[in-house]
Amino acid sequence: MGKRKAEGSSDGAALKKSRLAPAITHNAPRPAKPSTVSPSSGDIGLIESITLKNFMCHRSLGPFQFGPNVNFIVGNNGSGKSAILTALIVGLGGKATVTNRGGSLKDFVKIGENTADITVKLRNKGADAFRKDVYGDGITVEHRVFSDGSRTCKLKNGSGQLVSTRKEELVSILDHFNIQLDNPVSILSQEMSKQFLHSKNETDKYKFFMKATLLEQMKRDYIHIKHTETITRQQIERQEESLKELKLELLQKKERYENLSSFSQMKEELEVLNKNMAWCLVREQEQILQRLKEDAEKEENNHKAQENLRLCQTKLLQTEQELQDIRRRAERLQEEQETLKEDNLRRKEEAKRARRAHKEQELVYFRLLNKLRQSEQEQNLLQEKIGKGRTSLNSGGGELSERQKTSQVLQEQLRGLEGRCSLLNEEIKKKQQALLKGKEERDTLRVEQRSVQVLLESKLKRRNQLLASRSNKLKRFGDHIPDLLGLVAEASAAGRFRKKPIGPIGSCISLKDASAAVAVECCLRSFLKAFCCDNYRDEAVLQELMTRFYPRGTRPQIIVSPFTDKLYNVHGRKARHPDFRSVLDVITATSPVILNCLIDMRGIESILIIKDKDRARRVMQQGPPPRNCREAFTAEGDQVFLNRYYTSDCSAPKYLSGDIETEISLLEAELENQKAHLSRFQLQVSSVSRDIEDMESSVNSTIMALKKTALSVNRVNVAISELETDEQADDIRSLEEAVQESRQKMEAERGAVEEAKAELDQLQTAAEGAESEFLSVRETADQLAEEMEPLKEEQLRLEAEHAKLQRLHKLLENKLKAHQDAVHGLRTEVSRREAELQEHVQKATAISPERQSGSCSAKTIDAEITRLKTKIQVYQSSHGDPEQLVREYAEALALFREKSSQVRDLRRFIDRLTSIMSDRQNRYKILRRSLSVRCKLYFNNFLIKMNCCGAMNFDHNNETLAISVKTPGRGRDGVSDLRLLSGGERSFSTVCFMLSLWEITESPFRCLDEFDVYMDMHNRRICLDLLLELSERQHLRQFVFITPLNTSNLPRSPLIRIHQLWDPEREKSGEEDEKLRPQTPRR
Repeated sequence: MGKRKAEGSSDGAALKKSRLAPAITHNAPRPAKPSTVSPSSGDIGLIESITLKNFMCHRSLGPFQFGPNVNFIVGNNGSGKSAILTALIVGLGGKATVTNRGGSLKDFVKIGENTADITVKLRNKGADAFRKDVYGDGITVEHRVFSDGSRTCKLKNGSGQLVSTRKEELVSILDHFNIQLDNPVSILSQEMSKQFLHSKNETDKYKFFMKATLLEQMKRDYIHIKHTETITRQQIERQEESLKELKLELLQKKERYENLSSFSQMKEELEVLNKNMAWCLVREQEQILQRLKEDAEKEENNHKAQENLRLCQTKLLQTEQELQDIRRRAERLQEEQETLKEDNLRRKEEAKRARRAHKEQELVYFRLLNKLRQSEQEQNLLQEKIGKGRTSLNSGGGELSERQKTSQVLQEQLRGLEGRCSLLNEEIKKKQQALLKGKEERDTLRVEQRSVQVLLESKLKRRNQLLASRSNKLKRFGDHIPDLLGLVAEASAAGRFRKKPIGPIGSCISLKDASAAVAVECCLRSFLKAFCCDNYRDEAVLQELMTRFYPRGTRPQIIVSPFTDKLYNVHGRKARHPDFRSVLDVITATSPVILNCLIDMRGIESILIIKDKDRARRVMQQGPPPRNCREAFTAEGDQVFLNRYYTSDCSAPKYLSGDIETEISLLEAELENQKAHLSRFQLQVSSVSRDIEDMESSVNSTIMALKKTALSVNRVNVAISELETDEQADDIRSLEEAVQESRQKMEAERGAVEEAKAELDQLQTAAEGAESEFLSVRETADQLAEEMEPLKEEQLRLEAEHAKLQRLHKLLENKLKAHQDAVHGLRTEVSRREAELQEHVQKATAISPERQSGSCSAKTIDAEITRLKTKIQVYQSSHGDPEQLVREYAEALALFREKSSQVRDLRRFIDRLTSIMSDRQNRYKILRRSLSVRCKLYFNNFLIKMNCCGAMNFDHNNETLAISVKTPGRGRDGVSDLRLLSGGERSFSTVCFMLSLWEITESPFRCLDEFDVYMDMHNRRICLDLLLELSERQHLRQFVFITPLNTSNLPRSPLIRIHQLWDPEREKSGEEDEKLRPQTPRR
């Protein structure tokens, strides 16, 4: 069925009208009213009318006034035909899944609406009417379905008055009318018909037959009865067991009844026993009092709790002092580190500035030196010029033109040489800057090379430990651990330990999840190498043994905590999260002592392992943290707090790795990578050093080229000066003055060179000093960092030990208080027992003034007294009131006989039920065979109408049903399965099968949806004739047929009522809307 488009607000009023066309009734001027019922029609369970509102995609449908016999609902696709059938199921209380049109009731509410209303009116007439005095001639069922999937039901009588809203009442009505909503014989929906048509499973067809004939329900009832029979037999067996107990009780009462004798001797024995009992109680009270006094004295003399408390206080003060010292040292080193860090940066900058200033001053020095040499050459040239001038003045001049040409050539050479000098100066400057950068890069590479070298040495040491641990896994915790444990075992055997120490902790734990190894190691750190001792005396002995292998300050940590066989109860303070586990949940230990020590020292119950670091940040820092959780670790070992995050430098587990060979192979690969890395650094350093040497050589060669070019410039200048002197015939006096000025200039330049040389030496000394100071400060910072690491570990150990001692101190205080309370309670109990003893002595004296002696306990005497009292009571009963004993025996005998009779009758009933059930099952098989035979006959009769023949093969053992049909025109081999037929033939065969089931079943109405959709006109005509013929035979039944095809060829009969539906509305505009608007059907 197509979905309706969303309507606009302008046509809201138009949608309120019903889309039901006037019903067409043959041979009648207008639709028949529900009251005009044929006298031969059914009286109960017939559908009189259905009204829909906001159901599925229809705003309003109905009311549909159904006739008592045959009703056809005709309309195009989307007009609401199947919606009427779906509403009938839902309106009578059926589930959404039964309709095959939706998974929930909310799917039936029209889009945009909150509720859907369904009103179904059923006929309730005749002698078999349901509660005729309450409901009258009709029962109206009103269902309202809400958009959230809920629904309400109202049951009204024929007058419209509300009678009930209970679902049980509706179920009773349907049972009374024999209406089965989930039975396809009563209502065969379009989807179920399609499933049956296309079903390839013979078991499904058999189940369809069983469900339609209610044989399936009978089968379930028989299974239930069989189960009840088994339970009843078990109850009979239990009753027989209780019957044995009743028989035993009867025999006891019979024995008491038969054995009656005198009891005076028993009274005397009872009196003696009472006296012994009184003084026995006194003796027991005296013994209890004596034990209490001994316990009280023992508790008063027990000063162990006080001694332990004083020892713990001393240890706590000592630990606090050590912790304060460590903190002061750590703070001092931290301050020194901060100072050295700033000083290191400052020294580094100073060294860079000094090197830069030295290079710049070196350039200045060489420039001044070149300038001085140039001035000296100019001085020499001037002297030569003066001499030549004097010679030329004496000899005279000639050849002027030739000198002018030579002067021009020299001028061109001078300009080229000066340009080359400028280029060489720029080149020298750039090369010196590149040389400075190369030296800085070399220094950086050397620092990184040293870091890689240190890391390589640590990995080599780790590899050696792993190789040694192949033969002994303990060596991964240190080379001396196996020897140390051997000494511990010898000392324990010699009785030097009260309780043998346990350790190292890492060798005593294992992981439930191997992927959490890095996280657990980063969490526990130095505790993996720690040892556990029960008391401080054992700690001193263990320290003495450790001094043979470890110098002071490098020995493994020792945790002192009383050993216990039970794990601490951490339920109240354990971190909890539905997705992540704590460290305590991840590890297992060989002894609860290990886990208790880690709980005391590290608090592993409040540390979560969150493998993904991004999720760890979200859980711990972007919202309220999990309950009792103070920190978390990721799979990479990163530590996450509520307001900070620390990245781990641990890439693989060292101690908790399960596969040593795999770890060794991984470590070998890492060593190869580190060696390759170190080789690359060495190659880079060598390459950079060679580049620096090449750059220094290039700078020197460029400086030499500059010097040579400067000499050439001086020669050219001298030659030009000579020519100019020859041409101009300069005055020798002016040349001598120039020589004098040149000398003064040379003196000034020589002084500047000397000053530049001195400043250069000074800057070189300053640069070397700054470099040495920088290296010294960096080495000092590295030393401080190395000193800081053991201080941090020692501080962590002392903080954990201090916290543990605080908890131990509080625990010892509580123990001391409990000890004092116990002593006080014992004293109070002693006083109370003394008072009770006096009371018992007074009572015993009143019973027997003379103290009785004896060795029997009060329990034995009390049992004997009880036995005598019971026996005396029996004797008293026999002599004082014998009727009571006789009555008890008679009652027990009667009860036993009654129970025996009940068990016997119940067993006879079960045996009779077994016989009846066997007969019932035989009758059930006969009925099943009879129904299957009748169904076959009716099926063949209906196929004959189509000139066909067929067969229905029932296999009740395998629960299968095979249907085959032979159509006209086929040969002997023409009988085929339904799947090989055409769509129309298969539809007609399905209708024949349904009609066969209708013939052998009972139901007040029958609904068939689109039964003829795949038939041709010939098959449809035959099918309609069969349906109408059946409706005439079963004129007390109501039939509802839904079809989208034309019904104009139906015969005219007052028993047939046709309901023509409007075409579905669509949103159109303009002329297109006028063309597509449905026309009102004629009556």
